[in-house]
Amino acid sequence: MAEATSVSIESAFAAARAEGRAALMPYLMGGFPDQDTATAVAEAYVGAGADLIELGVPFSDPLADGPTIHAADTAALAAGATLESVLETCATVADRLPVALMAYTNMVLSRGVEDFAALAAEAGAAGGIVPDLPLEEQGPIAEALGSHDLALIPLVAPTTPSERRAQICAGAHGFVYLVSTVGVTGERAELPLELTELIAAAKDEADVPVAVGFGISTADQAASVGQLADGVIIGTRLVRAVADAAGRDEAVKAVGEFLSETRAALSR
Repeated sequence: MAEATSVSIESAFAAARAEGRAALMPYLMGGFPDQDTATAVAEAYVGAGADLIELGVPFSDPLADGPTIHAADTAALAAGATLESVLETCATVADRLPVALMAYTNMVLSRGVEDFAALAAEAGAAGGIVPDLPLEEQGPIAEALGSHDLALIPLVAPTTPSERRAQICAGAHGFVYLVSTVGVTGERAELPLELTELIAAAKDEADVPVAVGFGISTADQAASVGQLADGVIIGTRLVRAVADAAGRDEAVKAVGEFLSETRAALSR
């Protein structure tokens, strides 16, 4: 299969920057609650003004994820989701938005790093996020993705020592995923005060954009973070909207309305 046409991460952030706002990057659990709904939600993200999409590949032991996304992992796997089915969703939108696949290390290694990278490229993915992959062990996966022009997107957290953060940022490709809080994913009423300093430090150390995720659950929070960061990542709030919806149409409506509101807030 020939590799699908994809949009670059760099161009997406540049387009948002030209409009004077942070890039909007919603998270989608692949195959949740079923394949058709997941793909319809991805299309809704495009229609609501997302700039990039983070597409989760369901996994049985998602260490970085809180209860909402963990439950979605379990439900998607029970519904028959596979890497291949998630990549089908990727391929439907990758010619319009950059898609970053979020997959845990074991999933990549069990498939084989070369095969994983080739399949991701064929589906039009623009990069990969592997949240449990240590800096010292990134080599083979980064090289395999890079051989297909896919970025291995690194994460830094509030607990990352400053010297290690500087090392991660200096070698980053695509963008730096800045984890806003200590702990797993989930909605939070308030974001930490030290986030401002953490964003400033990462932006100073990285030659690529810095996007903030974990805990952002309202349009106002996104707008506040977007005044500081290059991008805003929203996950649990959207997964919960899909989980609470009565069906596919209701899920599409719920995520579309929230993202449209958030995009407007970022533009303000």
